Amino acid sequence: MVSRLERSPLANWWWTVDRWLIAALGALIVLGLVLTLAASPSVAERLGMPTFYFVNRQILFLVPAIAVLFATSFLSPRHVRRAALIIFITAMVLIVAALLFGHEVKGARRWIFGIQPSEFMKPAFVILTAWAFAEGAKRHDVPGNLIAVLLLPLSIIPLILQPDFGQTMLLSLVWAALFFMAGLHWFWVTGIGGIGITGILFAYKFVPHVRGRIIKFIDPSSAHGVIDTFQVDTAIDSFHAGGWFGKGPGEGTIKRILPDAHTDFIFAVTAEEFGIIACLLLLSIFVFIVMRGLISASRNEDPFCRFAAAGLAMLFGIQSAINMAVNLHLMPAKGMTLPFISYGGSSLISLALGMGFLIAVMRKRPRSEVMFAETEGVQG
Repeated sequence: MVSRLERSPLANWWWTVDRWLIAALGALIVLGLVLTLAASPSVAERLGMPTFYFVNRQILFLVPAIAVLFATSFLSPRHVRRAALIIFITAMVLIVAALLFGHEVKGARRWIFGIQPSEFMKPAFVILTAWAFAEGAKRHDVPGNLIAVLLLPLSIIPLILQPDFGQTMLLSLVWAALFFMAGLHWFWVTGIGGIGITGILFAYKFVPHVRGRIIKFIDPSSAHGVIDTFQVDTAIDSFHAGGWFGKGPGEGTIKRILPDAHTDFIFAVTAEEFGIIACLLLLSIFVFIVMRGLISASRNEDPFCRFAAAGLAMLFGIQSAINMAVNLHLMPAKGMTLPFISYGGSSLISLALGMGFLIAVMRKRPRSEVMFAETEGVQG
C-alpha cells in the first residue's frame, strides 16, 4: 500500500487517480480475455490457425496497451494536449497513406503497416476538440470554436473516403455532444444538423452497402440479395439460444458459424454461453465507466478537463452502445468493436490511450494548479 506521506510520482499518482475507474477497466480487461477465450478458438480453427492463436495475440497486445494506459495516466493536462496533437497529426498522415497505399479489406482501405490509424485518431480528436471548445469559451482572442468546427470535416472526410461510416458516425456524435456542451448559437445547430442529415442521405443514395444495411434494418424481408445479413441474424439466434443463464463456458455452438465471433459479435457469444444476465452485468460495467467520467467532468473546474473527460467518456460509451445495439439488431451493422472485449490490437491499444487520457484529466489537482492550467492553456 502506498502511504499518503510519500511524495514520489507513483504515490502522487495513486492518491489522485480515480481508483474505482481503474478497477472497472481492469475488470473489463480480464473479462475481455475470458470472452476471447470463449469466442476465438472456433474462428481460429475455421481459418486453419492454432486453436488459441487469437487468445495468445490478445495477450501480447495487452502488454503495450496496459503500458500505454499507465503511462498516459501520469500526464498533466498540458502534456495530454501535446500528446494528442502529435498522435492526431501522425494518425491523419497514416490514414491518407492507407487510402493511397493500404491493402483493401472487405471493400475498405483502413489498414497500413498492420495497424488501423483511425482508431488512434479518435481519442486525439476528442482531446483537440475539447481543447478548442474550452479555449473558445474562455478567450475571445482565440478562434477556438472555429477550430473545433473545422476539426470535424478535417477528420471525417478521410474516414468517408476509406469508407468507414461507423467511425464517422461515432466521431460526429461525440463532436455534437461537445458542441452542445459549449453552448454555441442555434444558427450553428441548424446548419450543422442540416449538413449531417444531408450526409446521411448522400450515403444512402450513392453508397450501396450503406443503403443495403439501412433497408435491411427497416424491412428485413426486403433486403435479401441486397446485403449479406447472415452475421446479424446469427447473432440474434445466439441470444435466443443462450436464454437468461447461457449454455455454459465452451458449450456454445452458434459461435462456430459466426465469422466475426471474436470481434464485432463477441457480445452475441457472451449471450449464448453466459446468458443475458451476464450481458447485463457487462453492460453495467460500461455504464459505470461512462457515468464515472461524466460525473467527474461535471465537477471539474478546468474547462479543458471538463470537456475532455466528457468527450472521452462519451466516445467510450457510444462505441460500446453501437456494438451492443448492432448485436441486438437495434441499428444497422457498423463494424465497431466492443471496448476491451473484442479482439484487436489497434482497437485495444487506442482504447487504452483514450482511457489513459481520461484518467489523466480526471486526476484530483489543487485549485492553484487548476488556475495555473487555465492561464497556460493557449501555450500548451
